[in-house]
Amino acid sequence: MSNKAVINTDQAPAAIGPYSQAIKAGNTVYISGQIPLDPTSMEIVSDDFEAQARQVFANLKAVCEEAAGTLQDVVKVNLYLVDLGQFAVVNQVMEEYFKAPFPARAAVGVKALPKGAQVEAEAVLVIGD
Repeated sequence: MSNKAVINTDQAPAAIGPYSQAIKAGNTVYISGQIPLDPTSMEIVSDDFEAQARQVFANLKAVCEEAAGTLQDVVKVNLYLVDLGQFAVVNQVMEEYFKAPFPARAAVGVKALPKGAQVEAEAVLVIGD
């Protein structure tokens, strides 16, 4: 018997491939990579990196809330950046969405992301004890 559940919300972009927005296994939620898509139009929100970063974290927040958690329940974030020169900007935006203690994190430079996005983030959160 599986204790795996699919998490899905209209407040975050629909999956653009064969994956779920998130999967909850026990009290751990694994959130798929979020790019800066507007959930309604399914288009990249802006060419501006900071606006894209804000949308990515807003999308993560929406999935966390659908899973009955918050961004403060996030224990690990993986960031993918097309331009590592934007590292300071993503740090600033992340500080607006997370409070100390901050989650563990990796930031990886990549050649390209889906739909021409400049930033993507995936997360793991643990809900409850």
